[in-house]
Amino acid sequence: MEHDIHVIGGGLAGSEAAWQLAEAGWRVRLSEMRGGGDTTPAHHGDQLAELVCSNSFRSDDAENNAVGLLHQEMRALGSLILREGDRHRVPAGSALAMDRDGFSAGVTAALAAHPRVTIVRERVDALPETPAIVATGPLTAPALSERIAGETGRDALAFFDAIAPIVHRDSIDLDTAWFQSRWNKGDGTDYINCPLDKDQYHAFVEGLLAGEKTEYREWENVPYFEGCMPIEVMAERGPETLRFGPMKGVGLDEPRTGRWPYAAVQLRQDNAHGTLWNIVGFQTKLKHAEQVRLFRTIPGLENAEFARLGGLHRNTFIRSPELLDPVLRLRSRPHLRFAGQITGCEGYVESAAIGLLAGRFAAAELRGETPAPPPVETALGALLGHITGGAEAESYQPMNVNFGLFPPIPGRTRKAERKKLYTDRARAALAAWMAA
Repeated sequence: MEHDIHVIGGGLAGSEAAWQLAEAGWRVRLSEMRGGGDTTPAHHGDQLAELVCSNSFRSDDAENNAVGLLHQEMRALGSLILREGDRHRVPAGSALAMDRDGFSAGVTAALAAHPRVTIVRERVDALPETPAIVATGPLTAPALSERIAGETGRDALAFFDAIAPIVHRDSIDLDTAWFQSRWNKGDGTDYINCPLDKDQYHAFVEGLLAGEKTEYREWENVPYFEGCMPIEVMAERGPETLRFGPMKGVGLDEPRTGRWPYAAVQLRQDNAHGTLWNIVGFQTKLKHAEQVRLFRTIPGLENAEFARLGGLHRNTFIRSPELLDPVLRLRSRPHLRFAGQITGCEGYVESAAIGLLAGRFAAAELRGETPAPPPVETALGALLGHITGGAEAESYQPMNVNFGLFPPIPGRTRKAERKKLYTDRARAALAAWMAA
């Protein structure tokens, strides 16, 4: 098939890269192995941009939050992923969450209908010799992983990423659980909360520690990503760890007592109909029978029916700070770009953002121009800078976008004002970059 550039991988990064290229006027071959006879341990279907873990893009606050600022910047650059996220939004307080099936279907339909995109259901086992973007994600097929490792001269790095369970809404006991957002953010009723007293909490932690876990086997001794750590691994750090993490009760007023519970489990809406709710922060490697037994000890979930139980899958990424140039090209083979989680960015939005940049850089190069990275003062530029040289290569680990990646605000500033200063500066820098 005739094409100007090959995008390998139909996840969030690959889908966004293909969209940016096609919108810029270039013909794209988009290869996705799901639907062509292959699948992965974590995916459930063959739609493009499937949301494997959470259904949330996290905070949508562009004034005070780095990921919310990243949302805003991507919208300004015509992001397909943010467009479909907005179209399929479901209530989630100040976060941007979406109906996962509607979102993936929307991305798939948009790309399938684009006259300059050809979606090919195929597994790619070798690195192309022509211009290409590799966006195969954390579940890159073994043959291509071997080719990438051989080309980079280093073994691919791997870590575990755990998946949270999803519960049917009508199986939750709302005589015990109640609707409320922490600190009443959003409309104040975007989460379902299950309260635990001190004895219930400690019994739950003991159950987590004693429960039968998935065995490592060939994945043994691979580090977890801090931002997506299994709940039982967090519990191993100390009996109170969860009460100050995903099970904190602060900011939640239990209706029966009028007080904050000792601990709480929150569930967030997972689809547009409100029939499915995921257990927030409950990524786990417990075996399925253990999950059902233990999670039904949570008040309000005694009769819970699970649409999906937690799971575990392997993530692969390269040492981007030493392997990629500032515009995401592989230094040893500049006709190849890498994008998405395989570069070591973490999170749906971050993956799509790097896909957006890879697509725009490749489009500029096809026009005979020199790609210009966004300023480091922007969320896009800060994330890109971290991936392509800002991080220490030897200790490189996946990273979400955060204000710690941005250049510091000069002079002395009050902590309460600092985030707004970051976002104001970023908007001005993005506007100047787009105008140029």
